[in-house]
Amino acid sequence: MKQHATAVASLVGAVKNYGSLTALDGLDLMLHRGELLALLGPNGAGKSTAIGLLLGLIRADAGRVELFGEEPQSLRARRRVGVMLQSASLPQTLRVGELLRLTMSYYPSPRTLDDCANLAGITDLLLRPYAKLSGGQQRRVQFAMALCGRPELLFLDEPTVGMDIEARQRLWTAIRGLVAEGCAVVLTTHYLEEAEALAQRVVVLAKGRVISEGSVDALRSRVSLTRIRCITDLDEVAVARWANVASVEREQRYLQICTDAPENLLRRLLDADPAVTELEVRRAGLAEAFTELTRETTTTQEAA
Repeated sequence: MKQHATAVASLVGAVKNYGSLTALDGLDLMLHRGELLALLGPNGAGKSTAIGLLLGLIRADAGRVELFGEEPQSLRARRRVGVMLQSASLPQTLRVGELLRLTMSYYPSPRTLDDCANLAGITDLLLRPYAKLSGGQQRRVQFAMALCGRPELLFLDEPTVGMDIEARQRLWTAIRGLVAEGCAVVLTTHYLEEAEALAQRVVVLAKGRVISEGSVDALRSRVSLTRIRCITDLDEVAVARWANVASVEREQRYLQICTDAPENLLRRLLDADPAVTELEVRRAGLAEAFTELTRETTTTQEAA
């Protein structure tokens, strides 16, 4: 059996209500060893609730929740999990090294201080007070803290917010290394290019249900959109009214158009502006697929 085929956590028919609001509506979700799962969805889709159930922070109203075959509230199971939440309240007066040593003390067989610092790229920050760090540096420290217990399951909630490109790339490399060692990773992010770069499997939630699941390529193939990017003086509002145009965005000199009929669109584009330059045509990415999938779900529910 392949390593990634082993389940480490699961939700089966999970239901969670907050008064009259249904946050999860019979959600099934399986997390596998050695796999990076991107959990995506618009605000209010149920992502935070699903993670809260798996971490044992809240309890389901119905259905089954398991973490390493146990109740998520089990201390033995929770010690096998690392968590990097979107916001963290940490002692501001402690130095980075002190924060890591404190976190390491909660686990029976923690990573070494040097190992955590090297993985997160913070060896130069160990003597600095946490409160004096930039937002991106604090996120890297939080990542190091999530690794202290040698987690077999790692939850990363918007992990690279505030990071520069170099720090983000270094974190991606570290995440890939953890997955290669067999760690299961659950990633939630609004940077869809991050999910596209890292995820082996993507689950898209809407209204507390799974609306799509599969590899990045599989999700992209469900949306027959092509992205056309070029330099043109054409007005984006006028282009948005053309037939077969799904969306239009202006990025400084560049116009980016998504269409389900690229050949027709290209003919009209060249007709309207023969001076168009730097023309680039490629299949739509995960961002366009995500937008189209969630829009289809909203439209279907409104029509029902």
